Amino acid sequence: MPKETPISIAQQRKNDHIRLALAQQEQVKASSFDQIRFVHHSFAPIRYDQIDISTQWAGHHHALPFYINGMTGGSRYAKQFNQALAQVAKETGLTMASGSVSAALSEPDLADTFQIIRQTNPNGFILANLGAHHNLENAKRAVEILQANALQIHLNVPQEVVMPEGDRDFTTWSTNIEAIVNGLGIPVVVKEVGFGMSQETIQHLVDLGVQTVDVSGRGGTNFIQIENDRRDTISFDLLGNWGQSTAEALLEAQTFIENTEILASGGIRTYLDVVKALSLGARGVGLSGKFLHMVKEDGVDATIEFVHNWQTAIQHVMLMLGCQNISDLRKKTDLILSGDLLQWAQVRGIEPQHLANRSRDSRYKC
Repeated sequence: MPKETPISIAQQRKNDHIRLALAQQEQVKASSFDQIRFVHHSFAPIRYDQIDISTQWAGHHHALPFYINGMTGGSRYAKQFNQALAQVAKETGLTMASGSVSAALSEPDLADTFQIIRQTNPNGFILANLGAHHNLENAKRAVEILQANALQIHLNVPQEVVMPEGDRDFTTWSTNIEAIVNGLGIPVVVKEVGFGMSQETIQHLVDLGVQTVDVSGRGGTNFIQIENDRRDTISFDLLGNWGQSTAEALLEAQTFIENTEILASGGIRTYLDVVKALSLGARGVGLSGKFLHMVKEDGVDATIEFVHNWQTAIQHVMLMLGCQNISDLRKKTDLILSGDLLQWAQVRGIEPQHLANRSRDSRYKC
């Protein structure tokens, strides 16, 4: 029998990420989105056929308010997932981000594990993904590999710290982001990888010129847990709950909702979570592990049906809320916070009373 071709450390890490991320999808997780309720109002003066769930961010009109967030690529095993996810995106009109293209920059023969996305979905809106330690030249190479419409730059300090072979120097990140925003020539999205953002982080990104921010909070794929499972020494399991949840991060973003394009991802379980995230100001909502799990366990056709079902369900919830579009969700809905989420808002100086009474503002009345 022929010997199996050995794979690089980088490819093995990508395979480990997929395996461990899929295992996390089997876990039942609580969510701070459960600590958000809508105030029900008995009149909904719109028709179903008036509802528009499209949205605008990163210089593009997106037909759906949720998208496939970056997670995979960089190994032969990963290529099949990118192809399946790209097929789902093509058939549904979903926007799709790749996983980090770093592997293809260091091992050019892995470029096709990312290029399969554009080959499968030639007309889709695709985001390439790189870590913030990369410079403008590498950002241009990543975009070229995928023929991407936009670039995601991910922030992942906790992951790198716990990763056995991770970076230990983050001093160039701000300089790199500013240079890429100013020099890349296409939209740039800066995202967390599941640890949430603070008001201070978002303000720093705005100061660097970033216009689109994915606050990507805790609750979905946990990269501290993934990297800890790959370690042989020193367990960091005590850090498993590090960071802000997605709902907490969206509260942190309230000051920036009108002037910055805020995206949300991390622990999105249901179409109702999507609507709640949109009502907290997100322009779009990303899902990664859920899509990864679905294409593996249920296949492409079932995942396409899932997307269509969510689309319909979101429209029905918006009808019940009396919201004609995504802008209405963040301006007209009244949200009641409870539990830890309410406490977070109070101690961080975010006014929960405003969120609970937005429909009383005469500017936004139906």
